[in-house]
Amino acid sequence: MTKISFTKMQGLGNDFVILDYQQYQKSESKMDILAKKLCDRHFGIGADGLIIVNPDSKNSDISWFFYNSDGTVAQMCGNGIRCFSKYVYDKGFVNKKEFSVDTLAGKIIPKINDDGTVTVNMNKPVLVPSKIPIIQDKILNFPITACNETFNANATGMGNPHCVIFTDKDTKMAAEKYGYEIEHNKIFPEKTNVEFVKIISPSQINLDVWERGCGITLACGTGACASVCAGILNGVLQNNVTVNLPGGQLNISWQGKLNDTDYDIFMTGSANYVFTGMIDV
Repeated sequence: MTKISFTKMQGLGNDFVILDYQQYQKSESKMDILAKKLCDRHFGIGADGLIIVNPDSKNSDISWFFYNSDGTVAQMCGNGIRCFSKYVYDKGFVNKKEFSVDTLAGKIIPKINDDGTVTVNMNKPVLVPSKIPIIQDKILNFPITACNETFNANATGMGNPHCVIFTDKDTKMAAEKYGYEIEHNKIFPEKTNVEFVKIISPSQINLDVWERGCGITLACGTGACASVCAGILNGVLQNNVTVNLPGGQLNISWQGKLNDTDYDIFMTGSANYVFTGMIDV
């Protein structure tokens, strides 16, 4: 057995194991296998995802490897990128508060704020069906069925696919009951994250998420962005929205509208350390 050191962080209760690349190399395991082992809440550290810091990036200041708890790759994770950003700044991997991160969703620009929160430029939402991806032309207000019930759905992309459903139901119950079946709906060839949204006001929503590859989580940054984007495109939300998730609040700002979507989405929220330790792998 080999001992490796790790840091556990969380953003609104969405938790992650973070490894420096040298520590990953010591494990002599494939990343997907290591992710499943470390993220196991009974036999490992316990987390929604594994983040491995990659300081060697040709196109950005730094890059990462991100894996869901089931070992699958995720193109992007909003809460994860905030935790990653705080970690690499505090550990001296980058020496400036605003920097670029190379991800599978493209170049992401986070900024460490003076109050300890992190603001992330999440790039423009993906609204082209084939790039979300979804196997149909319509992305707003289309029917989707789960557990013999039909919902009015919206598909948006944030580097990863999302299915956003506005509802008067209990959003937690809805995510638990319908999330898995919608995640695996055949119209989403890469599966999808599923958001159930209750509108409190044009500037505030409640959100529960079934994350692709994870299931129920306490927060999802890309899901918050996708939900606000869908709400703005449907004319029911303003351009600056407080998103209430089970783990806390995010602020999402997007200046887009139905016929003018060429704007970046900005997400602001917390990123906190939980503990550090050593584990045998």
